[in-house]
Amino acid sequence: MTDGDLSERLVDSINLIYGAHPGHRAAHAKGVLCAARLLATTAAPRLTRAAHLAGGEIRAHVRFSNGSGDPTAPDGARDARGMAVKLYMPDSTTTDIVALSLPAFFSRTPEDLLAFNDARRVDPETGQPDMERVGGYLAEHPEAMTAVNAAITHPIPASYATLAYSSLHAFGFVNADGTVRYGRYHLVPGGGEESLSDEEAADRPPDFLRDELAERLAEGPAVFHVRAQIAGGDDPVDDPTEQWPEDREVVELARLEVTGLASDRERGGDVLVFDPTRVTDGILLTDDPILHARSGAYSVSVARRIAAADRTNESH
Repeated sequence: MTDGDLSERLVDSINLIYGAHPGHRAAHAKGVLCAARLLATTAAPRLTRAAHLAGGEIRAHVRFSNGSGDPTAPDGARDARGMAVKLYMPDSTTTDIVALSLPAFFSRTPEDLLAFNDARRVDPETGQPDMERVGGYLAEHPEAMTAVNAAITHPIPASYATLAYSSLHAFGFVNADGTVRYGRYHLVPGGGEESLSDEEAADRPPDFLRDELAERLAEGPAVFHVRAQIAGGDDPVDDPTEQWPEDREVVELARLEVTGLASDRERGGDVLVFDPTRVTDGILLTDDPILHARSGAYSVSVARRIAAADRTNESH
């Protein structure tokens, strides 16, 4: 299977779960784009020579999203959430951080992810996944259970700004003298975490997370602490299903201030792509197969979205 075939199949497998929704991302279809700024700490340059963590203010876009590929799904549904950050570098390039509100990912390889998506696709007769197929997959892939259990019990957020997010993938942080230390990003809300009960969520309108965020940001920035959890000597750095112990060293990298809703991108064919493999000098990729599969799948999803927008424009 070529990389292109794999990317197409990954997007198709997501569409089989959530349905195909032309003009929208295959996953994390519903979201809200914000303007932001990043302010590095004095500790950050000791870990990495990356320009966005050297000091000074870095302009950013942040996209909060629901994990589902259905853009009409209500915000009160239990679902993982995403937080993606695009940083505009001093040399006019960009670099991205992509994080989820789960502690781990569902699979170690793209091939396993295809099998997992196949196992959990909805049975058209019942409208529900076949739990026997899901159970069979999990019996063969126990490493998926951390993410599955977290997804099932995931809190319903009171706000996108009251969830903690993790990059799941590890990256190599290279400092000025060439020392490499591996770590995972964590984006922690400055105001603490807050969630809703099922009853409270049921009383909210279907798009309450966007509305709440607009009201919150009108009062001032939503702050996140950007941290790196540093891998211990035996911690795997290329397996996103594996959690590291909580006692690992944490480096405070930056303060991320989300300042307001943004409307300058995400219209028609002008699609922001948040790609965690888009790194800059001072940040290294690992050999994590899921990490490396993301770029191709994003490209397929965006190409289909742009094609749908072009068809819509031609029909008007």
